[in-house]
Amino acid sequence: MGSSMEGSKAEFQRRSYWRWSKEDFFPEESFKNWPAYVSALSQTHRRFRDRLVGRSDDATELGDLRRQSVNDMKRCLTWWDLTWFGFGSVIGAGIFVLTGQEAHNHAGPAIVLSYVASGISAMLSVFCYTEFAVEIPVAGGSFAYLRVELGDFAAFIAAANLILESIIGSAAVARSWTSYLTSLLNLPRNSLRIHTNLAKDFNLLDPIAVVVLFATATIAMIGTKKTSYFNWIASAVHTVVIAFVIVAGFAHAEPSNLKPFLPFGAQGVFQAAAIVYFAYGGFDNIATMAEETRNPSRDIPLGLLGSMSVITAIYCLMALSLSMMQKYTDIDTEAAYSVAFKNVGMKWAQYLVALGALKGMTTVLLVGALGQARYTTHIARSHIIPPLFALVHPKTGTPIYATLLITISSACIALFSSLNVLSSLLSVSTLFIFMMMATALLVRRYYRRDVSTPRDLLKLVICLLVIIASSMGISAYWGLRPHGWIGYVILVPLWVAGTLGLQVFVPQCRTPKVWGVPLVPWLPSLSIATNLFLMGSLESKAFLRFGVCSGIMLIYYLLFGLHATYDMAHGQYQRPDLVEAERKAAAGEGGEA
Repeated sequence: MGSSMEGSKAEFQRRSYWRWSKEDFFPEESFKNWPAYVSALSQTHRRFRDRLVGRSDDATELGDLRRQSVNDMKRCLTWWDLTWFGFGSVIGAGIFVLTGQEAHNHAGPAIVLSYVASGISAMLSVFCYTEFAVEIPVAGGSFAYLRVELGDFAAFIAAANLILESIIGSAAVARSWTSYLTSLLNLPRNSLRIHTNLAKDFNLLDPIAVVVLFATATIAMIGTKKTSYFNWIASAVHTVVIAFVIVAGFAHAEPSNLKPFLPFGAQGVFQAAAIVYFAYGGFDNIATMAEETRNPSRDIPLGLLGSMSVITAIYCLMALSLSMMQKYTDIDTEAAYSVAFKNVGMKWAQYLVALGALKGMTTVLLVGALGQARYTTHIARSHIIPPLFALVHPKTGTPIYATLLITISSACIALFSSLNVLSSLLSVSTLFIFMMMATALLVRRYYRRDVSTPRDLLKLVICLLVIIASSMGISAYWGLRPHGWIGYVILVPLWVAGTLGLQVFVPQCRTPKVWGVPLVPWLPSLSIATNLFLMGSLESKAFLRFGVCSGIMLIYYLLFGLHATYDMAHGQYQRPDLVEAERKAAAGEGGEA
């Protein structure tokens, strides 16, 4: 009978990861059968109120929720790994594409100031992410942090935008990979894509993008440490290319090209800053690796803040070298650096630039596959999406289901869509999440359920509303009256009053255990203001698309996500792995008896 029990356990081990039953996707009581689902829908209003005010806590995120993955991720990363992941995740094709485009169209030689402004805003967000990642070192990143501080519904908004960003962002980078390969091979544009009779923007099929997505995802699924080794090598190559671009650019610099320095005025600088800000995107992926970091309290601040400081300096130097190499009116918006080097007699350098951009996009996809899968894993742990996607493979220590979900979805979009329409949508959602993160940090510092009085909570809410409303007002006034000043005289002091009121009248309820954002509440409040300001610099169509996508996400939440998370929060669900384990154990004990 002992052999029977061993066989049963062996069978369980074989089935412990690969599974496809209904209970693996919908283990909650609300989806047990149609009558249960109809009953759940009839309670939507009550359940929504429950989830609107329901908040998680640090212990739940670090303990109960992590157990939803059955197996643990492997703690194998150090600050050195995180620093290079920072380089690999952030420095992609954006710096090569956006710099020339925005210097020519909006900022002129002052594009370097655009990178300074967006770099400061990015660093403010990095501070917020770092404190949370040290305090709550789990794979969920901003989703987990918002779930703890702002509640389940705010976390769902973040989750929906994170998954949307992951899918569309990866698809966009993959299609750009094909474009740069075409340039490197000196082939006609779109020659590596399949031409069809489908509608415009969907008629150029890109199988190479699909192959690249699955290749990088496969590396990410094999193991986090192995992915780190690959990223080291690729990022080292990219560093050499960037060093060449900077040195060669300044070697052919003409100071006269910097005049006029502000051809489009300050408005052009900030308009460009809102666009080039997304060359800094990807640093939030590093926060999702906290669960796999050996010493989060030491390694995350070093890895995140260290890499972003160096990246900001690199971006400013690259932007300045381009502006000094070529007059802004002559900068090519499609291939700025390649054309600039060609015009100074270094035609061969365009291939090196294309190779650097190609490598950059490869590591962006690679680190993105890691970070996005970890976001998705923690989102699935909360049952906003089916908990099957929370499972971690026992041998690789990686979330294979979550990786495949993002990769397959991205591949479907990358194959068909040129993504011209959706690119600005990503800008809005990214800035929106960063604004929510800064707000959540202020809530974490100034509110604690077992300490704060109702009076302190009211003062906190009032101060936050003043900060957010004044920041939105500043952004709107800048867009409507860029040369005005009366609005700033009213709105800027209002922002200062809201922040000062928070510092003076609301007592801090929590002190970071190891590492915290300095100058609280000023730096998080400034992060709220800068993110909202940059959002206001985007075109109105971006907000329309953001609103439509948010509406679709809300429908999904009311029909599925709300009821799954409600059952999860109130213990009304079955863990398929535990049910299976208990059944096998019972069978073994019965056989032995």
